[in-house]
Amino acid sequence: MTATKETKKDVAPIQVKALHKSFGKQKVLNGIDLEVAHGETMSVLGQSGTGKSVLLKIIIGLQQPGSGSVRIYGQEISRLARQQLNEIRKKVGFLFQQAALYDSLTVEENVAFPLSRHSQLSATERKDRVDELLKSVDMQEGLQKLPSEISGGMQKRVGLARALALDPEILLFDEPTAGLDPITAREIGDLIVKLQRERQVSSIVVTHDVQGAKVFSDRMLFMNEGTVVAEGTFDELQDSGESFVAEFLKECS
Repeated sequence: MTATKETKKDVAPIQVKALHKSFGKQKVLNGIDLEVAHGETMSVLGQSGTGKSVLLKIIIGLQQPGSGSVRIYGQEISRLARQQLNEIRKKVGFLFQQAALYDSLTVEENVAFPLSRHSQLSATERKDRVDELLKSVDMQEGLQKLPSEISGGMQKRVGLARALALDPEILLFDEPTAGLDPITAREIGDLIVKLQRERQVSSIVVTHDVQGAKVFSDRMLFMNEGTVVAEGTFDELQDSGESFVAEFLKECS
């Protein structure tokens, strides 16, 4: 009997096993395990300083783990050469907490930046692509404005459009609704749902927004002091009996 070759669809987009990370004597991640399936959105919740953002940065290769394994489509991130890592990163869109737009570039130029560096599109094709991306996040106007001339919510939308520029298969969100008013936060949450539905991307959302996570998550994972204390759907977690989780979920009651 001939063994069947494992296809990309057989491999989870994101696999994290026994992940540890310390800064000096401070342990930030202490044996994290998680797996995200194709087209799944997982929210990671927990108190500030519990290592959630560090986890995202290790997954994308911006920081190195102390020990453990991080695989993107079966490839161990920490063992890749720079060129191989850059190829993997093209499949991953990252929305930073502060949007991380280039101050001196217009909205249009910010979204076009990854296309200019990593695609063979002509100037006309790039413009059409940028228009399409901004329309997908409801930012059709103000293309010539600088980031300082638009609101925080608009900056998050532009950052999301830029994260989508290379048509990634994975999206990582670092506090996408932080600092936003409730209406704008809900709109960003709706965008996450829309992207999951239309593009079937696999996503990890680091957030404090329990109400939003309830709407856009397939599963939720709770971290405390660098470890995973509970994981499951919202309904499953309501019945978990874990006091730390119950405190967080009060917001949804």
